[in-house]
Parts: sequence; structure tokens; C-alpha cells
Amino acid sequence: MYALLLWDILCTNVDSAVSLYQTIIQKNITMQKDTILNIVHTESSCGWGGQEIRILDEAQGMMLAGHSLHILCSAKSKIYHEAMKRQIPTTALPIERKKLKGLFAIKKWLKNHSVDIVNTHSSTDSWLVSLARLLSKKNFSIVRTRHISAPIKATFATRWLYNKGCDFVVTTGERLCQYVIESTGLPENRVKSVPTGVDLERFKEGNKENSREHCGLPQSAYIIGILATLRSWKGHRYLLEAFSQLNLDNSLLLIVGDGPGWDNLKAQAKQLNIEDNVIMTGNQSDVVPWLQSMDLFVLPSYANEGVPQSLMQAMAVGLPVIGTAVGSVDELVKDNSTGLITKTQNTNALIKSIVQFQSQILAEQLSSAGQQHVQEYYSSDVMLANMLNIFHKVRKI
Repeated sequence: MYALLLWDILCTNVDSAVSLYQTIIQKNITMQKDTILNIVHTESSCGWGGQEIRILDEAQGMMLAGHSLHILCSAKSKIYHEAMKRQIPTTALPIERKKLKGLFAIKKWLKNHSVDIVNTHSSTDSWLVSLARLLSKKNFSIVRTRHISAPIKATFATRWLYNKGCDFVVTTGERLCQYVIESTGLPENRVKSVPTGVDLERFKEGNKENSREHCGLPQSAYIIGILATLRSWKGHRYLLEAFSQLNLDNSLLLIVGDGPGWDNLKAQAKQLNIEDNVIMTGNQSDVVPWLQSMDLFVLPSYANEGVPQSLMQAMAVGLPVIGTAVGSVDELVKDNSTGLITKTQNTNALIKSIVQFQSQILAEQLSSAGQQHVQEYYSSDVMLANMLNIFHKVRKI
């Protein structure tokens, strides 16, 4: 079995407030010395988005609760530099690829440090950590967090990874839980949905006039916004197409974020002759005022979603939202209840949803219900408490 797994690993191709969670921790979590955990997060991805931000937020929250935290990631990744900024203990290892160099590096690090829980986050680091434990026979627990709805390969090696290579799987939505169970045969008692939580002390309603002044945005405009990494599956192109066909007076499209799709979106806006009405901000260290400046939030994703943080954040600040039934989005955005669900990759359907929200009554009704839904089920303290319970449950004594 080890030879097969080793072959798989060699051949498979495969922003932020320092005070986050302080109020939550003080209010909800008290630590006893014998319950303090040595937790390690691993992340092989060099990308940047909600997954990486959750790792940092969760690590920082656990640190503030009194646990020992460490992040292992690539020196090439943005999470490495962001973790250092937040003063989270971090070590750079060559784990961005499934290579023997990365396997031996992570095996050596884990051997030389006291570890209770390793929380892995991407396929590559999950393989490396699982094989490192197999080789070293060290007694620590592995929790795999699966953030998105990407397909799971139906292979013997993958089933081993989920059933034997880790002790518990966390997903960011209930539908993702069911998919993991169906795809890997993992027992229901070894997988749980723990959606990413929103810091409600930070993401809350604000004064729109002040926020727009802070961001340099016009006071009188109707602003449709999106906050997401500029990746194809986030659906920016469909939002641009829809915006170009809307007949809304004095409207602007606000695109907050950066990523590989920047040049294509700039070119598309120019081709559609709407570049004067499209504002692209790039990454923002504090996205709150940008969200508070919007009138409507739209995330037309068509793949690779769990429960997007940006949607939760938009709902927390009191915005009406439009999402799609991808991943577990519709567990958060319940159609005609906490927001509107539109069809994926469908410009006409998106236009109809945007036009629906020109009704102020509907916008106020759904935004209020959405805000309440997030406050009740998607807060940071709920996420942190659920993760802590899982860590204690699987901890190897």
C-alpha cells in the first residue's frame, strides 16, 4: 500500500484585523491548562482567497484562546507573509508540490515539534502530512478541512487518504459533507460542516455616506458590487455582461479584489463600453467600508465554492445579495428568503435578479432576513467553538 501511495504523491498533478476574535474569545472560551492544544495548520496552495483567510483567522482565534499555533506553508505563498504580519508562528517548507523533498521536510518538522493536531487544507499538504505520519508513526491527529466543492477522485489512494490518512474531515457546508461521504465512503460520524464564520464586531452596518467618502466613491450612484478573487469561476464576466445591459440610472459596478483575471476583465469592460462605470480596486486590506458603500452584492460563481466568506460579510453589513446554487451557497442564501439565487453562467437570469432588487421593499426584507441568518448561524464564535470541539474529539491521548 505504501508503494502505491508514494507513487500517487510523485505522479499527481495536481485582509485582516489583529483584534479578530478577542471579544469572542473573552466571552465564549475559557481555557484550562490540561486542554491547551498544540495545533499546526498546513497549506500547500500559493493562492490567496477565502481559504487562506480562514486559516489565518482560525489560527489567530485559537492563539487568543490560549492554544499553541503554528502554520506550515510555502515561502512562495501570500499566506506565509500575511501570517508573519499577524505574528502567527510560521515556518516555510517546500510543500507546494507532491515531492519527496516536501515529504521529508514536513516529516522532519513534525518529528522535532510537539503536535496534537495537524489541520490540513489542500490536497498536496494533506497527502504530505498523512504520509509523514505513516512514515514516522508519530501520535498526532489529522483533521482535513475541505473548503470547496471541487471533484474528489474516485481512486483507492483517495479513499485511503480520507479514511485512513486523516482522523476527521471538516467541510464548509452540509452539501459538501454529503459529497465527501458519497465519494469516499467516510462514515457520517467522521465528517462535519463548519462554515467559515464572520467577525460580527467588524462586519456590521455602517454609515453609507461616510464609507463612500472614505473610499472615494460618488454619493449619489447606485453601486452593484462584488468582492472576490478575480478567478474565472467567480463569474465576474457574467456580472460585467449583465451590467452592460442594465438600464439603471447613475449606476456603477464595483469590483473589489485582485487575481489572474484582472487583465481579461479590464479588456471586457472596455469591449462592452462600460469601463467608465466599472471601478476595479484591487486587493483591499480593509474591505468593510467597500462593502458598506454598496447597494447590492452579487457573487455569480459557477464552481469551486463552499460557503463564500464575501457573501456572509455582505449579508452581515446588511446588503441584499444574489448568489448561485454552487457548493453550499444556497444554504446561506436561501432563495427569496435571505437573498436571491440565480442560474449559473446565465446573463439574462442575472439581469432579472438584479432588476428584482430595484424594489426597495424586497431589498429591505431580504437583507434584514439575511443579516439575521448570518448573525445566528455564521458567526466567528460558532466556527471557533465547533472547530475546538472537533480538535478535542479527535485528539490522540
